[in-house]
Amino acid sequence: MLEQRILQQFFDSADLMYAAAESLSRPIADAVHAVVACITAGGKVLACGNGGSAADAQHFAAEFVGRFERERPGLAAIALNTDTSVLTALGNDYDFDAIFAKQVQALGAPGDVLLAISTSGNSANVLAAVQAAHAKEMTVIALTGRQGGQIGAALTETDVDICVPHERTARIQEAHILVLHCLCDAVDTQLLGEQEIT
Repeated sequence: MLEQRILQQFFDSADLMYAAAESLSRPIADAVHAVVACITAGGKVLACGNGGSAADAQHFAAEFVGRFERERPGLAAIALNTDTSVLTALGNDYDFDAIFAKQVQALGAPGDVLLAISTSGNSANVLAAVQAAHAKEMTVIALTGRQGGQIGAALTETDVDICVPHERTARIQEAHILVLHCLCDAVDTQLLGEQEIT
């Protein structure tokens, strides 16, 4: 019984990956173009999220600043959920909903990219960061799930909506990791040229 439940988790995840591959490939490609345009113009990517999505933002920033699978110069990326002094000061002095938006206001510049991660699409502090990014003339790449929520609804024509077509948080997070790996691989390919996948 336990092993069957474990197997079902794998099957459900695999089913989602197959189902989402076609619908997400175009927005992921659009996100790659946005990030490459930003980086080659000397810009940076600011990433944010809560909980598991915070871990994904950190994961993404680490792959950019360090490397993904190939050696290259570091790419400018900052996870906005990593500085505990900033987070606690902003949460205490303002409001928890402001913890990312205030950083976008301070660190963002026109042409930068905000990578906004929320499995529900309804995280208030991520939504506030999206609004702050728009005020800074930044492009937003949203990683959401379900139907995109308030974040999906707040996006403009120049933003990119990568919405995983699933209701369950765990499945959405698994897809988000794959999306981020696709993004890292494709950005490297655009910057460094093709390399055979091994």
